[in-house]
Amino acid sequence: MTQKDKGTAFSIYLYLGALFITSLVVSNLIFQKFFYWEPFGDVTIFGAPLFELSVGILPYPITFLITDLISEIYGKKKANQVVTAGIFASIFSMLIIFVANEVPAIGGSPIDDKTFTKVFGLSPLGVLASMLAYLFAQYIDISIYHFWKKLTKGKMLWLRNNFSTFSSQLVDTVTVVGLLCAFGVLPWDKFYGLVISGFVFKIFIALLDTPLLYLFVYLLRKRFNLKIGEEIRLD
Repeated sequence: MTQKDKGTAFSIYLYLGALFITSLVVSNLIFQKFFYWEPFGDVTIFGAPLFELSVGILPYPITFLITDLISEIYGKKKANQVVTAGIFASIFSMLIIFVANEVPAIGGSPIDDKTFTKVFGLSPLGVLASMLAYLFAQYIDISIYHFWKKLTKGKMLWLRNNFSTFSSQLVDTVTVVGLLCAFGVLPWDKFYGLVISGFVFKIFIALLDTPLLYLFVYLLRKRFNLKIGEEIRLD
């Protein structure tokens, strides 16, 4: 690979990392708003409405698509680096919001303290649960992805994409709902319904992102003349 190609590959990696971090931070900022999607009508599971979800779940699947793409093209190390950077960015953004929330608003401020706190005064327990779930899920996703990549010798992209995402999303959903119940944010009688609802929704989205992963992998392999299973080394 020429020096120019390496520069282009590094730029693409930076943009993917930026999209990943943006999606992650935004999901933590907007998660307090909930919506109800009813593709199957008014259905409940263990007392919880099917697909009664936080809007924070909308950008979240993008992070798994990006880590799978980085894993495929740039390798496990680069994927883990993006995850670590995402954790740092999320914690830093929460600290900024905390400080902003503590600063008193002036009399003529368009947004008063009460409104700002209601929108951005994130629950520390909710953020902690989200962070722990994310951390476990993303590292598990990357590890499982590369396990299947090695086992299939770089073939059957759909297999490692879906197996890794299904497993990590299950861990993510169980962890975040379990922690919220343990901290008293949610009642335990809603646990099974919320886990099933969240997991089914994430699986549905994961299936939709498989064609996108194939498209992006194809374009990058063609651009950098990569063989099946071959990765770009940026180090």
